[in-house]
Amino acid sequence: MYEYDLLVVGSANADLVIGVERRPAAGETVLGSELAVHPGGKGANQAVAAARLGARTALLARVGDDGHGRLLRDSLDRAGVDTAWVLTGGAPTGIALITVDPSGDNSIVVSPGANAHLTPQDVRDAAPLLGASRVVSTQLEIPLGTVAELVRMLAAGTRLVLNPSPPAPLPADVLAACDPLIVNEHEAAVVLGNAHPGGAPEDRARALLALGPRSVVITLGAEGALVADAGTVRRVPSVQVDAVDTTGAGDAFTAALAWRLGAGEELVDAAAFAARVGALAVTREGAQASFPTADEVASLASR
Repeated sequence: MYEYDLLVVGSANADLVIGVERRPAAGETVLGSELAVHPGGKGANQAVAAARLGARTALLARVGDDGHGRLLRDSLDRAGVDTAWVLTGGAPTGIALITVDPSGDNSIVVSPGANAHLTPQDVRDAAPLLGASRVVSTQLEIPLGTVAELVRMLAAGTRLVLNPSPPAPLPADVLAACDPLIVNEHEAAVVLGNAHPGGAPEDRARALLALGPRSVVITLGAEGALVADAGTVRRVPSVQVDAVDTTGAGDAFTAALAWRLGAGEELVDAAAFAARVGALAVTREGAQASFPTADEVASLASR
């Protein structure tokens, strides 16, 4: 019997957010809004998003012994995430510097901090947690060697969801464990490298499948998403909303999809649910503060 619907292994950052009228060019200074500090990081974001939807969720991560680390723990606790494996020490808590323009689009620079000190040994120490989790979701804001160790430690029957962000070429054994590999179009190009095909996103999905993952999801922004497995490639339509801030929307999408897959839904149905979750997230400012509840998602679906 699984104790957790979803285990997230990944980053926890403090998001330092400034609104700008436009992004500065090289050598240029622009004025922005007052600084806002929010709990974030792809790992912590996914854990909060899943827990807010009702998933039994745990997080394996590392933060610093500082105010930003306490900010993150408080947010995780409020959402109902099990934080017993949120480790402390090694470096200050990671920081993400985020600029958001009037359309809601963002640009992000991450200083990994303690995230860079989440080690393969931490994963080995968490073996009982891995065995108690139906689905494991991870990203690349932690060391790739730690992700590789996670793949080696996966319990039989546990499903791995990977969003390679920030993108990097992936070892064959990591790719082979992905079910699905979730990428946007930029991340798809990096993972494919010299094999990057032109043409439609369907061509890129098939090229990614050829690298070895069991399934692939490509997010396409306002055009929705594309899901692919050994048998089919299908489009999932977007949900039209007025975007305020896209920060964390991809993490909300990934968390929702991972949770629904663990509940037994087919990939295309889980992606459709995740698209509604991501759509609601962009209608509010911030990352974790923007994530919807299951009731809010149900209300959107009924419109």
